[in-house]
Amino acid sequence: MDWDGLDRRQTKATDDTLFRVMVGCNILGWIVFVAAMMVFHYARPEFISGVQQFWGIEGREHWESSLSAVLVLLLSICVFFSLATLVLKSRRARRKFDSIGVNLILLTIIASASLIGIYLTVY
Repeated sequence: MDWDGLDRRQTKATDDTLFRVMVGCNILGWIVFVAAMMVFHYARPEFISGVQQFWGIEGREHWESSLSAVLVLLLSICVFFSLATLVLKSRRARRKFDSIGVNLILLTIIASASLIGIYLTVY
């Protein structure tokens, strides 16, 4: 920025243990979210096209109950990790030019909305 003073910070951000925990939780949250989207693919009802209807080929028209429970669990874990990382980030950020973590906010919103949508649709 436009600051000309002495930088008194002793360590780099990558040497900080809390920073590593935050990055690890962030990465773990995104990995769990991707895993939840894979489970979503197999848990949702199948798309039945017009050709399938014409030939009388049946498809699953309901949510797979065991996989939907796993999906809810994965999305809950994802929301937990993203909220925990946001809290840690808010406790650590002291300067006005520290990043706000847009990817964490996006992950929290998407995972929470998905969790609410699954609850309303399945249960």
